[in-house]
Formats: sequence, C-alpha cells, structure tokens
Amino acid sequence: MPRMSAEERRESVIRAATTEFARGGYHGTSTEAIAKRVGVSQPYLFRLFPGKKAIFLAASERCVEDTIRTFEEASRGLEGEEALHAMGDAYTRLIAERPERLMMQMQMYVAVGAAEQEGDHGFGEAVRAGWMRLWDTVHLPLGADVDETTTFLACGMLINCLVAMGFPPEHRVWEGLYPSARTKGRLEH
Repeated sequence: MPRMSAEERRESVIRAATTEFARGGYHGTSTEAIAKRVGVSQPYLFRLFPGKKAIFLAASERCVEDTIRTFEEASRGLEGEEALHAMGDAYTRLIAERPERLMMQMQMYVAVGAAEQEGDHGFGEAVRAGWMRLWDTVHLPLGADVDETTTFLACGMLINCLVAMGFPPEHRVWEGLYPSARTKGRLEH
C-alpha cells in the first residue's frame, strides 16, 4: 500500500477533526482523539498543523467551503425563487447525508462565542470571514436582495437548530418553512 503524502494526510486530519469536533466541540476534543482517528501520532499531527486551533479552523474552513460549494452548484444558472429552493433543497440533503457538517457548524458558533469571551478575537474573525463568503454566495443568486438573503439564511439557522435538537421531520415546528426547506423524509434519525 503506497504511503500517503503530507497533503493527503492533512486532508485525512481535516476529515477526522470535523468528526471529532462535531461530537465534542473545541474544548471537549483532544488532539489525541484526532490523531488516533487518523492513525498518526500527536507529534506527526503537529507537523501538519501548528496546534489544535489551526486544526479546528481548517475543519471550520472546510465545512464552510463545502456549504458554499453546495449552494453554488445548486444555484448555477438559476435566480430568485428557483435558486432559493434549489439551495434550500441541496442544503437539507447535505445535512441529512453528512450530519457531522451540521454539528461542526454548530460547534463553530459555540467556539467563536467562547473564544470572544476569552479575548481571542482572531478565532471569530476567521469564522466570520467564512460566513461572509457564504452570505455572498447566497446573496447573488437571490438577486442581491438583502431581505431575501437574510430570510434564507435565517431559515437555514432555524433548520440547523431544529435538526441539532432532534425534532423529527413530521413535527409541527417544520410546517412554517417553505417546502424545499422541509426535512420530511430526509432526516430520519
């Protein structure tokens, strides 16, 4: 079996870190757990990344970039309401198929809040920069309409919270969401 390159190993660390941080959050996840999941030593892990914060930020960046890519692919060639529904449907599929992506997002927001409380503003700046790229990705297909973009992302955050809390797809809390955002039949727990 051929050896992995440093870049391939780095990718495997990001995937493992996403899974581990999604479960335990920033403070509850050890670099030892990430190294073990990847099958490398902690010293090797720190040759790939300078520290736990860098690993978390790389996993956060990947999570945001995957969501951006999902929205871009779904809305390609579409505008307005067609783009809105295509992006909503694609996102709902993404979190159904890859629940660790949703939980990683939720952990990102918690980690930023904790870091800000501790005086670490760089952490939040990195995550907020990703959020702004996400905002811009959604904003243009929705006709650069601030209200539409805000409503779409607000519904997305509501979906994130409802799914993270484990509301089943048939629960009445889903009834007020537009049809493409409804999770009925997609998010079986």
